[in-house]
Amino acid sequence: MTLRNVLVGALAVVSLAACGTSNTPSGDSGKIKVVTSTNVWGSVIKAVGGDAVEVKALLDDPSADPHSYESKPADAALVKDAKLVVFNGGGYDDFFAKLITSDATRKIEAFPLREHDHSSQPTTSSTPAAGGHDHEENEHVWYDLHTVRAVAEAAANELGAIAPDKKTTFEKNTADFSAKLEELEKKVDGIGQGKKVAATEPIAHYLLEETKAEDVTPEAFSKAIEEESDVPAAALASMNQLVDGKKINVLVENTQTENQVTKQVVEKAKAAGVPVVQVTETLPAGVTGYLDWMSKQVDALSQALKA
Repeated sequence: MTLRNVLVGALAVVSLAACGTSNTPSGDSGKIKVVTSTNVWGSVIKAVGGDAVEVKALLDDPSADPHSYESKPADAALVKDAKLVVFNGGGYDDFFAKLITSDATRKIEAFPLREHDHSSQPTTSSTPAAGGHDHEENEHVWYDLHTVRAVAEAAANELGAIAPDKKTTFEKNTADFSAKLEELEKKVDGIGQGKKVAATEPIAHYLLEETKAEDVTPEAFSKAIEEESDVPAAALASMNQLVDGKKINVLVENTQTENQVTKQVVEKAKAAGVPVVQVTETLPAGVTGYLDWMSKQVDALSQALKA
């Protein structure tokens, strides 16, 4: 082998080594890795982070029941490698909180961010609160547009700290997202004034509260459905009377946690001519993000309340 061949070979080895020691590991997109408990919060983070984030939601199956989800070893690995994790809190996704093993992990918990100034308004429900829940207890805060905006703002801060060079972009994205949330708030505000509603489960509690409609769902019915226990006969009878007698203007149905009891209530509502509005706990197939999903639900609710 000539000296020239030796030198060429050596240079080739050095070149290959240099390619393998780039700042971006092989297979790494260079984006900020974010892991969320559900695709609802994932879509909010995506709206803020745009192309700069790579979001993985542990719950993204629209047919799955989030309450029965059990985490897997792969989930723990994803959370460990994430630069930011986002979850609901309030007892809704405890499985996710248990996956966070380091205090150094950047995290956003939605439930504690819920604004309390607007929630102090008196409820129009005949029970302590819509669906029989105290204002401080309902964990389904992704239906509270104020909280969603707070999560988006928190995401902009956290992502900006991770990637300071993109902070301005994150803030602009958040401002655009928040402006559209405000449009939704105006659209839903007071549209149910003077109307009565009932729900198979109180997941849309905060949205219904914004409409000013009176939620007359029997408290014992809501509690039993949420706790996946048998509905007391008296509570079921009361619910059926509301539906059969058309004493409500709208029935709100959570399609992801339906059981035989809720199916029968929905069938009775349809037979009685009571409009049924379907809501979900995670983003269904065919929607482009949080705003698209929530806009469709708001439109459906608005149309039903005006019927």
